[in-house]
Amino acid sequence: MTDRTVLWTPPRERAEASALADYQRWLAREHDVRTSGYAEILEWSVENIEPFWETMWTYFDVIGDRGEGPVLTGDTMPDVRWFAGATCNYAENILRHAATRPDAEAIVGLHEDERRESITWSALRGRVGALAAWLRERGVAPGDTVCAVLPNIPQAAEALLACATVGAVWSVVSPDFGIKGIADRFAQIEPTVLLTVDGYLFNGTEHDLTGTVDELLEALPTVREHVLVDQLPDAADRAAAAAESRASTTLYSRIVAEPVEPRFEPVEFSHPLWVLYSSGTTGKPKGIVHGHGGVTLEGLKANTLQQEAFEGGRHYSAVATTWVVWNLLVNSLLVGATIVTYDGSPVAGVADKQFEICEREKVTNFGTGAAILSMIEKSGVSPAARYNLSSLRSILSTGSPLPDSTWDWVYAHVSPDIHLGSDSGGTDIATGFIGSNPYDPIVRGELQGAYLAVAADSFDPQGRSVTDEVGEFVVTKPMPSMPVKFWNDPDGSRYRAAYFDAYPGVWRHGDWVTKRPGGQYIIHGRSDSTINRGGIRMGSADICQAVDAVEGVQSSMVIGAELSGGDYYMPLFVVPQPGVEVDEELRKAIVARIRSEVSPRYVPDEIIAAPAVPTTRTGKLMEVPIKKIFQGASPDTINRGTAADPEVLDWYVNHARRFAERRSGR
Repeated sequence: MTDRTVLWTPPRERAEASALADYQRWLAREHDVRTSGYAEILEWSVENIEPFWETMWTYFDVIGDRGEGPVLTGDTMPDVRWFAGATCNYAENILRHAATRPDAEAIVGLHEDERRESITWSALRGRVGALAAWLRERGVAPGDTVCAVLPNIPQAAEALLACATVGAVWSVVSPDFGIKGIADRFAQIEPTVLLTVDGYLFNGTEHDLTGTVDELLEALPTVREHVLVDQLPDAADRAAAAAESRASTTLYSRIVAEPVEPRFEPVEFSHPLWVLYSSGTTGKPKGIVHGHGGVTLEGLKANTLQQEAFEGGRHYSAVATTWVVWNLLVNSLLVGATIVTYDGSPVAGVADKQFEICEREKVTNFGTGAAILSMIEKSGVSPAARYNLSSLRSILSTGSPLPDSTWDWVYAHVSPDIHLGSDSGGTDIATGFIGSNPYDPIVRGELQGAYLAVAADSFDPQGRSVTDEVGEFVVTKPMPSMPVKFWNDPDGSRYRAAYFDAYPGVWRHGDWVTKRPGGQYIIHGRSDSTINRGGIRMGSADICQAVDAVEGVQSSMVIGAELSGGDYYMPLFVVPQPGVEVDEELRKAIVARIRSEVSPRYVPDEIIAAPAVPTTRTGKLMEVPIKKIFQGASPDTINRGTAADPEVLDWYVNHARRFAERRSGR
């Protein structure tokens, strides 16, 4: 805990030119609040939650009716209300940039076949207005739900903004979901309109989806209107024929052919904007509802003050629409940035395809999962030697802890002068809790600190704040983008059980962290996947980070299963790199690395060669459901529809069955 390696320090001139520095000068000038550095402004924002969020509305000149109500009503989470009486519209706060930047690019759409779509701010406003008008003509009213099965293409962002314009509730999943996975999410929110795509190109293969529409509509009986997003150049005739064959189907291109000036519905601050979903690894995914106002304020704060977004910047995130990071990419439009979408394979043609895109589009802010960066690192390529990345100012890594070696790799092989942020937040709040700020140095393995107005802490089991030891990550004061509610949870019981069961009135996120004395954080993985050997706990991510650094290891997963009779079983599953076998020599190297970098206590009971690690479609490790199967839970408790590859899941289920048979002596 004392070995802290500084990898980069923001140049003074860059820090002083940041939006955060401008906000602090504005705060001193307009409100006589004088702070210096990040720690002071963070402390002021946490101690003055209501004044801080009032200034967010004013500083960013949010379009809406502020009203006369208080910023915050209620004393204890989750029974609080933000900006009672205020109204605003998320889409209106984005599309206002069409007035000042009409001919600048708002969205750039990239595809595997090298197609490039360019949509200006004025065109975006007209296309959104046209779809919003069509929705109103079809009877879609505020509070109705509109769902979409779309890849990361410009039309997905346009459709979200059109729904927000009319006050409808939006929800989207990626088209690689099966019918059951889609129905598990959408059927519960009863959409009246469904958008699907004609197809998409991924890893060199064209996926035609026009033939699945009838089955999907049958699974979603509340849908009255279907919109077919026709985007594949060589599928125009097929898409047109599909639209003609079904009375309820309209082609997207026809709807947006003529621009329409949008008419924005002023909705209450907490009016539902979109529904996101819990992982759903056991049981159906829970619908998490966020509101217009909370997302707008948090999006402005996080993008601008934390991540240094700016008007005219160019943002690209390597994401599918199912992941909340796609929503955060769209949020970049709030500050007037251009967003770059891409619906192809992240390694199409070359391992470092993502950096090829960054060079081509002069990306300033690149967001990605930690797993993507680690994969490029392991490929052996050096993007800095292959591409001109001089425009790239920041990389935002999220989804899982970033391995130590990858921190070093970014500065050695991407750029020595870049802000590498490892931020943590998620689907639950549609923003970040802890991570980037423009002032403090980047230290290997550490998140810089809490976001402004986030009362972050680390608790022991008794609810006491702890520093420099492992604890549960908690938030002790409310945030405006915490869920408005869970869908179909009228008394709020499921919402309370998800976050407030351990420490009443305190949000427990489920991450295992170490809080540093200076306010920085280290994340060790999910607290429900903790490895507990002899009462001494260790994060699964800490063990896997050491294992993944062993030459020949592609990836790994470790679980700690509590068994009957007080037994404890700790297997390590290792996915070798191509051409490598998990032989005795590799096993010895893995054990040696765990002994030296973690502790001899955490040498696994078995090291097992595996075909892949099981992940959800958003890249999250499925450690917990696999652990439960080894502990005796039925395989039926796992929702196969959430798995990126159900066959990989089957391999682990079968392995757990064989383990149980061996243990019982059969």
